[in-house]
Amino acid sequence: MSVAPHARPLVLAYPFSGRWRTENSPARRVPSHGTALFGTSHAIDFVAVDARGRSGPITWRTVVATEPPETYVGFGLPITAPVAGTVVEAADTMPDHEGRRSQLALVRYALGQPARARAGVDSLAGNRVVIAVGPEGPYVVLAHLRRESVRVDPGQRVEVGELLGECGNSGNSTEPHVHVQVSDSADWPRARGVPLAFLGSDGTARVPAEREIVVS
Repeated sequence: MSVAPHARPLVLAYPFSGRWRTENSPARRVPSHGTALFGTSHAIDFVAVDARGRSGPITWRTVVATEPPETYVGFGLPITAPVAGTVVEAADTMPDHEGRRSQLALVRYALGQPARARAGVDSLAGNRVVIAVGPEGPYVVLAHLRRESVRVDPGQRVEVGELLGECGNSGNSTEPHVHVQVSDSADWPRARGVPLAFLGSDGTARVPAEREIVVS
């Protein structure tokens, strides 16, 4: 596993408001996404859901086809800075894909995973903002943002809670969500993951459990 040595968890604010379901949590396993490549060993995903815990309405397309990203609860919701720092990357020109909850659509998508990994960080992270906490990092990544929604530029200082962009479905994403990771470098082929935790309303820092509904 590629993890920055002696790295302490970086405590973050939740980068959203409302109800979001945790997916691929490092509370369940590390590496959380099945790989430590590109500094993703402790990455976590959050999917916006409605009061019934659904990421979007259930239709015939949910069962057998792809779905427009606009039909999902999270698409277009504000994503905010979970930490203060300086923006070092801001990308928002990549398209938002159709959503895939159908098992048939997911199988076809999975077959393209090796090609997306070979294509590099743009193909995987899609539209994103990367924040350097200090001059030498660590680096906080918020990925899969909506095309042309990013509101910050490289070199800009941001504070906790400042609007970065909107939740989207760009990059290696099967439905609109926000991917959060902390890495020791922004040189992605060499980056190693850093553990993370989130500050709750009760003042304690923790990693949400797999499929836990977070209300922020």
